[in-house]
Amino acid sequence: MTTLLNRIELKDYAAIASALSQELAASAVERDRQAGIPHEEVRRLREAGLLPLVVPREYGGIGATWVEAYKVLQEIAKADGSTGQLYCNQLILSVVGQVSGTPAQAERYYRATAQHHLFWGNAFNTRDTRLKIEPEGDRFRVNGTKTFGTGVAAADIRVFAAVQDGVDHPIAFILPKDREGIVYNNDWDNMGQRCTASGSFTFHNVLVNPDEILGPPPSPEGAFSTLLFVVNQLAKTHVYLGIAEGALEAARDYTTTMTRPWMTSGVDRASKDPYILQHYGELWTELKAAIALCRQAAQQVQTAWEKGQALTHEERGEVAIAVYTAKAFTTKVGLDITTRIFEVMGARSTAAKYGFDRYWRDLRTFTLHDPVDYKLRDIGNWVLNQELPMISQYS
Repeated sequence: MTTLLNRIELKDYAAIASALSQELAASAVERDRQAGIPHEEVRRLREAGLLPLVVPREYGGIGATWVEAYKVLQEIAKADGSTGQLYCNQLILSVVGQVSGTPAQAERYYRATAQHHLFWGNAFNTRDTRLKIEPEGDRFRVNGTKTFGTGVAAADIRVFAAVQDGVDHPIAFILPKDREGIVYNNDWDNMGQRCTASGSFTFHNVLVNPDEILGPPPSPEGAFSTLLFVVNQLAKTHVYLGIAEGALEAARDYTTTMTRPWMTSGVDRASKDPYILQHYGELWTELKAAIALCRQAAQQVQTAWEKGQALTHEERGEVAIAVYTAKAFTTKVGLDITTRIFEVMGARSTAAKYGFDRYWRDLRTFTLHDPVDYKLRDIGNWVLNQELPMISQYS
């Protein structure tokens, strides 16, 4: 660990991420089949020293910018969409104290994440209102069920949101992994993102202390207090991008080594087939365009992040439009690539042993997180009416 951390301090985390990506890729198909709780994936991220990537240096973290962190995230997702989603949440949740918490919470969680290499998981999902929180003296009790608890079963520290009677907005709180009364129902059995353990949790009279309630932030009505929702949208987009990139790389390797030319093609190998060449030309162009949009949006996110409390709502809205543009296009491109790779690999590539279908299954599952149609609607409304997107957990 010490050696890795020293290397990371020299800004070699990109090389470390590349090495980890190759390691994850070697076992991705088997881990996808087995599914289950991602203890192994979390262990590898921790041992690589990448958990405090965006924690500021003054608190002991690596201090990477969002531009840098998104590239690392894309590299991890290229190998394994599930681990990409887990790491996506790690990056976002590890800074939640700074954006949505009090100054004391920001410092506490930053230092703890950096010192102990804590892995974060969450079941925030404000659309699920079955989890209830109520005051009990100077503390709180939580009961009910919460779905989509991505990575929570393997997390050291957990973020949840519950509803309190008479309070308009969900209440977010942060708990350690050993808090009594929280039961994972082990009910995640979806077609994709199978190693994220994104199932439901049941709370049985769970105690929450006042300092575990997140916030309020220094400027609750300021634009920066909700910027993390936009940062998160682009993080998810980079997972999509990584999955698409991984799919195209896997297809290229297969085409050049395994695919046979069609009998009337007039060429001696598949890599010379004119139609296969055209397909690859189209897919490569689409991928490069998506990467360019994501890089542009990442720089705008970083600029907004650096403004902190000085960020205006108009500036936040313009960054959101840039992120939505990248997300909408990358979703379309990713689904196209993960579907069409079979056209350039051939019938034998559908064999289960290769697991090439996992790219589409992972991407299709994750891109349903929130409807991209509403992102396109918001973009159109901004283009025609100069109206900024409504702020929510998903925007």
